[in-house]
Amino acid sequence: MPMASMPMSELPFSLDQLRILKAIALEGSFKRAADSLYVSQPAVSLQVQNLERQLDVPLFDRGGRRAQLTEAGQLLLAYGDQILSLCHEACRAIEDLQKLQGGTLIIGASQTTGTYLMPRMIGLFRSKYPEVAVQLHVHSTRRTCWSLVNGQIDLAIIGGEVPSELSEQITVTPYAEDELALILPVDHPLASAETLTKEDLYKLGFIALDAQSTIRKVIDQVLQRANIDPRRLKVEMELNSIEAIKNAVQSGLGAAFVSISAIEKELQLGSLRRMGIENVVVKRTLSLITNPNRYRSRAAEVFCREILTQFATFAIDTELTTAKPPISDSEKPLKELLTIAPIEGNSTNVSNS
Repeated sequence: MPMASMPMSELPFSLDQLRILKAIALEGSFKRAADSLYVSQPAVSLQVQNLERQLDVPLFDRGGRRAQLTEAGQLLLAYGDQILSLCHEACRAIEDLQKLQGGTLIIGASQTTGTYLMPRMIGLFRSKYPEVAVQLHVHSTRRTCWSLVNGQIDLAIIGGEVPSELSEQITVTPYAEDELALILPVDHPLASAETLTKEDLYKLGFIALDAQSTIRKVIDQVLQRANIDPRRLKVEMELNSIEAIKNAVQSGLGAAFVSISAIEKELQLGSLRRMGIENVVVKRTLSLITNPNRYRSRAAEVFCREILTQFATFAIDTELTTAKPPISDSEKPLKELLTIAPIEGNSTNVSNS
């Protein structure tokens, strides 16, 4: 069998033999090479004989006083140097990864979470560990869960439910309560009200995502629990992105429910009006999902322990009440708009999102 097609277990040399070959080339003799490697000279000679026999070619010219490499020996030494160098590099990379001085962290997120929340979390992580490369994969909740199960991502933050067929393979930890705020154009007739009643909702024209989207389903479920019939809401326009919905509302085309994390800038600029609803707070659970059956990298552990926890310390409860309207839209930064739960403990293998 040609050596190039041999399986790894049948390669005609070992790393120890390459180390011995390099030591002999550097020291110029078998004895000094043996001394530098802290082994006996007979052991070095035996390894060289085995290596030459396995390769079926002489590696040293033994005619002179100094051990001289043959042409085949020079060739093997050149490749051996590269192989040993890569081995050392691999060891350094693993060591650096353990110290978070290298490696890659791959994070998944569903659409809204990945667009508006994860970039700032990744920014916090990168400011602490700039040598760790971070990849963010933004997809639907379903696709994100499959990526986690298949080992394509290390962890994810999602706002929807884990597919039932994957619930036994994924650990779900509730992380934050994300308010889905009702927004109006600033010049809307109801924008000056302190809060809206349930009957007011039926008078609005809504702009929404597709009926099959996760956020749309969550909104409908919460409204139903509050005795508001989502079928009576007049959805006059369906768009395929949160950005499009925000722009449509700003243009006076209707009202919408969007994640509070998606409208921080607009609230600060005063280009949208965030409204409270009497006796109703529309929220969804954001969850950290991990795969207990796969190795969790050091970078992933640190991201969960330091970044998610640190982000949580920024949050306060902003539940609306009927007696008190929300603070002025331009006065609340995002860090005050999420109610975030500790990520340690309270894990489950089924989703309650």
